[in-house]
Amino acid sequence: PGGVRPLGAYASPITGVAGEADAMIAIVITRLGVGAVSTGDAISKLPAAVTLGFAPYGNELARWVTSARGAGHEVLLQIPMEPSDCPDNDPGPETLTAAASKDQNIDRLHFFLSRVPGYVGVANLMGARFTANEEALSAILAETAKRGLLFVDDGSSPRSITPKAAARTKAPFLKSDLVIDAKAEWADIDAALVKLEAIAAEKGVAVATASSLPVTIERIARWLKTLEARGIRLVPVSVAFQRKAKQS
Repeated sequence: PGGVRPLGAYASPITGVAGEADAMIAIVITRLGVGAVSTGDAISKLPAAVTLGFAPYGNELARWVTSARGAGHEVLLQIPMEPSDCPDNDPGPETLTAAASKDQNIDRLHFFLSRVPGYVGVANLMGARFTANEEALSAILAETAKRGLLFVDDGSSPRSITPKAAARTKAPFLKSDLVIDAKAEWADIDAALVKLEAIAAEKGVAVATASSLPVTIERIARWLKTLEARGIRLVPVSVAFQRKAKQS
């Protein structure tokens, strides 16, 4: 009734947008909530400003989300979407598909949204085929917008038309600029982090996603210790969205 959206209600205590001269980076660790060790490491070893994305299938999803939020992390709920090689690569039950009707996909979205409270938005889980279909994706973005949720495109598919669909539906969204561990060797991860800094310096704000592999968490945690000394601020996705909206 008061007009407060989940994007505001469940935002991190890290508030406010730094001055225009300050560069920002938002990082989302994805596919959490399934493996206990990787999920626990992401929550405990990474700074609170790192956003955590949870797959919807974990048996202890509510406990993990509560733990993440208690540690100060913003949370995203990942929505399984049809990949280009489905059914050989199947995200799981109730996956949103390009061939399903709008009502079917909305029902499936509602199923996932009901799994747990406390998230500022949603992100795709796989979805190369789905995020390339404007009609199917636009229907989902219209629904997330109506519910006050941010949509984060993980940047894994070059065919994604999320910016176009978001403009069509006026949905709050962010699109990842890069996947930090697309190549999961420590040297490649370090190179991706250097590239991420360059994007932030150029655009004022950069967004990246990464998995919860041990090497990924170790390299990101190490890199973050010196990030602010280089004039770049780590922020949750809600703050990155504020900066993007202000720029546009």
